[in-house]
Amino acid sequence: MKNPRVWFILLLIIPIFSGIMWAYNEDNQENKVRYVSNPSLITVHNGLVWKGTPQLKDGTFRNLYKPFDSSFWDLLTWKWNENPYAEAKEKDTRTLEVQDASQLVKSGDDFMVWLGHASFLFRIHGSVYLIDPILMDNIFLKRESDLPLEMADFPPVDYIMISHNHRDHCDKQTISKLAEQHPKAVFLTGLGMKDLLKGWVEGQEIQEAGWYQQFETGDPNMEITFVPSRHWTRRWLSDTNKRLWGGFYFSSPDRKIYFMGDSGDGIHFEEISTQMGSPDIAIMGVGAFRPEWFMEQSHISPTDAIQAFNRMQGAHFFPMHFGTFDLSDEPMLEPLDLLIQHQEDLEGELIYPVIGKNFLY
Repeated sequence: MKNPRVWFILLLIIPIFSGIMWAYNEDNQENKVRYVSNPSLITVHNGLVWKGTPQLKDGTFRNLYKPFDSSFWDLLTWKWNENPYAEAKEKDTRTLEVQDASQLVKSGDDFMVWLGHASFLFRIHGSVYLIDPILMDNIFLKRESDLPLEMADFPPVDYIMISHNHRDHCDKQTISKLAEQHPKAVFLTGLGMKDLLKGWVEGQEIQEAGWYQQFETGDPNMEITFVPSRHWTRRWLSDTNKRLWGGFYFSSPDRKIYFMGDSGDGIHFEEISTQMGSPDIAIMGVGAFRPEWFMEQSHISPTDAIQAFNRMQGAHFFPMHFGTFDLSDEPMLEPLDLLIQHQEDLEGELIYPVIGKNFLY
């Protein structure tokens, strides 16, 4: 296959075990579920029935409410069928707007900056956070949007946060370079990720959390909690769901910020809001959603993301996970078009996404 996107999907998007259809059977697996957490971290879920992060006895994690159910044959069906959006995609040559952020990050002021796709750089109360950095092209992915500043111009990073191990969120080359440049950074991620990351870093601390567990930052002005998403993980053919996926919830005295990670739709959005509070800023993935019959378990659509945001009773909606990497059938800026088209349905404020612009509220 000449298209690197196809290889990316083959390796990362659909679970394949030796070319045989693989799926969860909820009824048969239910008696094999155990509940795990990191005993070194506190759990902040207040529900009486919360047991921990569900994990099957074979070591694979599972979603809370909707087990992932897809197959190799679904992938083939998608790839063999003609893309109905192909012509529109070819004609749409628009790219994301990018602003130079180099002076902003040097100012000493707090900021929140989108770096494209699901990568973000924050400074809040003086601490610097970098989420899901994929800042270099690789064999699978080529950026279609520019970075707003060079990696060498990043301020000293305190926390590097990885939501899950898919290659559009967790890039070995980028992480190794960042570990070299920021030797004091602490890595915050999900259960099972340490064994992957430890060979890429320079001895930095790596904290692993289960869902609704709070990381140890020592910062009285910021609490960071790993929260559920409806997704899955894999790097290779034999490690499907062996490492946890999720999002991040930031709580400080003056604002709450929710980073979704990758997720299909589900009632976990309401649960996060109930447990953590309604977010002042919700960073919601809206891209890589077509064809919906295939993608809906992994990536929420723009219109469904609006409804999920409304159920969370958020204040500001920032869209991500579109416009930088070509991962699916839709034109790359169609997610933004749909958000603007349905903006009247949004019970909050849409923040128009510009790479490099400060969107801190």
